[in-house]
Amino acid sequence: MDTDAKVGAGNNSGGVGRIVPCLWFDNTAEDAAKFYVSLFHDAAIEQVRYYSEEVASLSGRKAGSVLVVSFRLPGMRLLAMNAGPTFKLTPAVSLMINCDTQEQVDFYWDHLCEGGTPMECGWVTDKFGLSWQVNWSRFEELVQANTVAGDRMMVALLKMKKVNIAALQEAYDRDAG
Repeated sequence: MDTDAKVGAGNNSGGVGRIVPCLWFDNTAEDAAKFYVSLFHDAAIEQVRYYSEEVASLSGRKAGSVLVVSFRLPGMRLLAMNAGPTFKLTPAVSLMINCDTQEQVDFYWDHLCEGGTPMECGWVTDKFGLSWQVNWSRFEELVQANTVAGDRMMVALLKMKKVNIAALQEAYDRDAG
């Protein structure tokens, strides 16, 4: 790509700021944001914006209802938007939580599964439709460090729903012969 075509590349001098994921909800943006910030330390609702009369009349939404919730989770800022039933969240985009301990895996998995749908390999779709990966923080490093042991660990992960760190470590450490 031509460097001149990269507006703001490198130092953000072109006016491009930080990339912020925007999550589309029908009517549950505020409830979802409150739930997410309740799970993490250093998380907070930053701002709630409501539909004005004018914007509501153009969008078909109710004036005074929540339009956008800006919130912060560890390491990122997100927006949750109530924009109607047209689009749905899918597992094609997920948020990954890298956990150091089984206690952390259990905490996030259990809370995100409440009203949600557990899937394989540490994935869960929560009650609001957002997909999460509750993962072991060392998984990626170990998979890349040793092909044979990494494959054994990947096979173990593919047989799990909730991540079991001890079982992953055991698969990694197991003698290949």
